[in-house]
Amino acid sequence: MIDMTDARRDADFVTRAPLPPERLDALSRDILALKHRLNAVILAHNYQVPEIQDIADFVGDSLGLSRQAAKTEAEVIVFCGVHFMAETAKILNPDKTVILPDKDAGCSLEESCPAAKLQALQATNPNFYTVTYINCSAEVKALSDVICTSGNAVKIVNAAPKERDLLFVPDENLGAWVMEQTGRKMTLWRGACYAHVEFTHAGVTRIRREFPAAPLVAHPECTRAVRLLADEICSTEKMVDYCRRSAAQAILIATEAGMIHRLRKECPGKRFIPVPVENCRCNECKFMKMNTLEKLHDCMAGLSPRVELRPDIIERARQPIERMLRISSQAMANAG
Repeated sequence: MIDMTDARRDADFVTRAPLPPERLDALSRDILALKHRLNAVILAHNYQVPEIQDIADFVGDSLGLSRQAAKTEAEVIVFCGVHFMAETAKILNPDKTVILPDKDAGCSLEESCPAAKLQALQATNPNFYTVTYINCSAEVKALSDVICTSGNAVKIVNAAPKERDLLFVPDENLGAWVMEQTGRKMTLWRGACYAHVEFTHAGVTRIRREFPAAPLVAHPECTRAVRLLADEICSTEKMVDYCRRSAAQAILIATEAGMIHRLRKECPGKRFIPVPVENCRCNECKFMKMNTLEKLHDCMAGLSPRVELRPDIIERARQPIERMLRISSQAMANAG
C-alpha cells in the first residue's frame, strides 16, 4: 500500500509523474525475477528515482558504490547511475557483465575534462600528482595518480606525497573545499556539476527565512557562496549520518533532489526540505533521471546496454581506484 502522505510530500520535489501502483508492482516483480535468474546485483546512486532506489540491493554514494562493486560475487552488475559509475564497476570487475539502464546518462563534470586536454596540462608540469574526482571518464582515470570521491577527498589529499604539486580534476568547487580543509595548495581544473552550481546564496537565504531553525546541509560540489551558509558540508552518505544524529526536526538539503527519498527512509519523522533553485522548487540532475524503472527492466531483460572498455584502459584506470580504496580502508581502520 502506498502512503499518500509520502506521495504528496514526494510531489513537492519530484518533477516527473510517478508510476501508477499497478505498473510499479508488476515491473518490480519482473525485475526481481530477472535479478534471480541472472545472478545479478542492482546498485543505485542516491540520486536515482525513488522506485529504483526501493528495488536496489544497495543505495549509496560513489565511494559506497565503488566498494560494493569491488566485492560483489554477482555475475551481472546492474548499475543505476550515470555512465562513469558503471565504467568504474567494469574497471573493478573486467570479467563480469556490467549494464546500465541508459547509456546516454552522462555527467557535466565528465564532459568538462576530456582526456586529451588533461594530458596536455599534465605535460606542462612533470611534478604534477593528479587527484581525480571519480566523476570522470575511464580514460581520465587512466591518466590519474589517485581517485577520490566527495566522501574521502580530504583523506586522499592528506595522503598525497608532500613533495608533489597537486592537480585536482575535474570539480573546482570540491577542490576548493578540500584546499580549505587540508591547507594544501592545488591547481584546480575548471569544471563543475551543473546541478549543484544552480544553488545560490539568494536561494538559500530565501528558504532560511521560511525555516529559520532548520540547519543547512550542503554537498561540497556547491559553490563557496552556498558552502559559507551551510551548517554541514559533506558527501551524500555523510548527510545520512548527520541527519540521523541531528536533533533538528526540519533540515534543509542542498544537493540533488533524489537524496530526499533516501533521507526520509533513513530518518523517519523528520522533514527534509530541498533548497530551491531559480524557477523550481527542487533541483534534479537530468542525467540521473534518465534512468527509469522501465529502462532498468529492459536492460536486464536484454543484458544491454553493456559497458565495454579496452583492456589497457581497465588496467591503467584500476590502479588509482584501488589506491583510493586502500587509503580509505586504512583511514577507516585508523579511525576505529
